[in-house]
Amino acid sequence: MRYRFHPAAEAEHLETVAWYESRRAGLGARYLVEFEQVLKLVCGNPYRHPVDRRHDVRRARMRRFPFTILYREVGGQVEILAVAHHRRRPAYWLVRLQPPPVQNG
Repeated sequence: MRYRFHPAAEAEHLETVAWYESRRAGLGARYLVEFEQVLKLVCGNPYRHPVDRRHDVRRARMRRFPFTILYREVGGQVEILAVAHHRRRPAYWLVRLQPPPVQNG
């Protein structure tokens, strides 16, 4: 199964890589390797992690870094809703469950 990011989740993921790399050379790359390992497990079996909230949102925790990947299966793909730090703003990503507003035009 393939994955795709919610746009805000992709931005926070890339910011995290950059932040770790700015702290120590190679640390951002180590974060990225672990992130990809977790996503490989998720894509191999997206239902292996427990449902965290309504809407079939699931959590996959990273081991070495204090982040959890929140995702759901949508249309045969894993949609990453957030890459959430364990100690910051616990439910900030819930607004990402809402469909985007319709543009009139």
